[in-house]
Amino acid sequence: MINRDFLLQLRIQAENPGASTGQKHFPGGGDFIWSYSPADGEPIAKVGVTTQEEYEQVVKKAQEAFLHWRTIPAPKRGEIVRQIGNKLRQYKEPLGKLVSYEMGKILQEGLGEVQEMIDICDFAVGLSRQLYGKVIVSERANHKMIEQWHPLGPVGIITAFNFPVAVWSWNAILAAVCGDVCIWKPSEKTPVCSVAVQHIVAEVLKENDLPEGIFCLVNGDFKVGEWMTKDKRIPLISATGSTRMGKKIGPVVAERLGRTLLELGGNNAIIITQSAELDMVLRAVLFGAAGTAGQRCTSTRRLIIHESIYDAFKEKLVNAYKQIKIGHPLENGTLVGPLIDKDAVKLFSKAIGEVKASGGNILCGEEALHGELFSNGCYVNPCIAEVAHDLPIVKEETFAPLLYLIKYKTLEEAIHIQNDVSQGLSSSIFTMNMREMEIYLSARGSDCGIANVNIGTSGAEIGGAFGGEKETGGGRESGSDSWQAYMRRQTNTINYGTDLPLAQGIEFTV
Repeated sequence: MINRDFLLQLRIQAENPGASTGQKHFPGGGDFIWSYSPADGEPIAKVGVTTQEEYEQVVKKAQEAFLHWRTIPAPKRGEIVRQIGNKLRQYKEPLGKLVSYEMGKILQEGLGEVQEMIDICDFAVGLSRQLYGKVIVSERANHKMIEQWHPLGPVGIITAFNFPVAVWSWNAILAAVCGDVCIWKPSEKTPVCSVAVQHIVAEVLKENDLPEGIFCLVNGDFKVGEWMTKDKRIPLISATGSTRMGKKIGPVVAERLGRTLLELGGNNAIIITQSAELDMVLRAVLFGAAGTAGQRCTSTRRLIIHESIYDAFKEKLVNAYKQIKIGHPLENGTLVGPLIDKDAVKLFSKAIGEVKASGGNILCGEEALHGELFSNGCYVNPCIAEVAHDLPIVKEETFAPLLYLIKYKTLEEAIHIQNDVSQGLSSSIFTMNMREMEIYLSARGSDCGIANVNIGTSGAEIGGAFGGEKETGGGRESGSDSWQAYMRRQTNTINYGTDLPLAQGIEFTV
């Protein structure tokens, strides 16, 4: 039996609120979501479902808080974020354990997810002194133009189960230094993690005597998300999840002329060339395809391998897969934990069936897992399949550890195969040939938002903008200039002369 003291450290009780505005908590109107660990099927806690009345109170508090928060100088907002980062350092171990236990990723990945939150806090502290605008040359004498950025207002954040805390931080922490307030709707599959984070952030707000409403939480199913997406009081909806979900959210927000930041599906490929260092490739593939049980949006789904090294690498990969330790995510030595729930297990099995029915060859992953843990949890064997690249199932995203092997002859063919899917998130090439690298990174190369060389598709750093093209949604979160998504741009023209000339030389006299 796993010691669950980490729940007490995070003040997680049997029953938890369904909504929060920082200091004030709402019980959830009598309805609750039970959270069960996919690791062993044990209940963790139940979280209240936000009612419509409670939602209205949350939005009202967020609007009120925004009027105050936007007037605080950005570096002072950065100081609050710095304190949140320090508080996360204090709770890193118990929060990392909760992430692992509720979501199913191994402990190292759970701790890594909390570290990602800490890193984005550090990034945002520096950013709070760098929300730069521009000075633009004017065509008119005694005039100048400047461009500046202002806070948007309440930002709605909808997150997925696979990163139950980090993706919130990518959005909320950057939005906070920009002067926005946040309303967070987490996945109903991992609601306890959101309650834990809300407790941690509430400590910082209370210690600084800040008003409630800066960081808000609402919990529930798709209905709560619908309230947010239809709400004109929320100018930006940042949503992470499946492409199917994004196609529903996008039109609803667009109809009210709101903004969306969408991080959706991925069907990520690694191209392995003749010159690749295969031992390095093997390590990248193992983490990219089997890590997080294949439940990252950047997980490696397809290997596009040059025909001259195909058989040799296939043998190395299948042998390595046989060494992967599958088990409880909190146990030392485990490399692959469970899928999120039984439905995910069914979808994984269904996808394998479709591969076989389409003529694909399953190399490993159909073996049954035996033992009490595996019968109670949501475990599967990571699977490798040889396929033709144009099979319909290969062009879909199966959110599980199912890896496709595809042969190629020329680099142009490999790039075509990689790009010939509707998703465009992450991609990678392993090569020691400079010409191949430059072609891959050129306009005729990868069409993804992320294109890597000699590293895998998974494991992005917070300093770079994260996101993809095509049906991945086009949004960018985390580093670089992603902060601009959470602000509104304003162009100012300043006349410091005594005349009133018009642009384009227009003359208008009376």
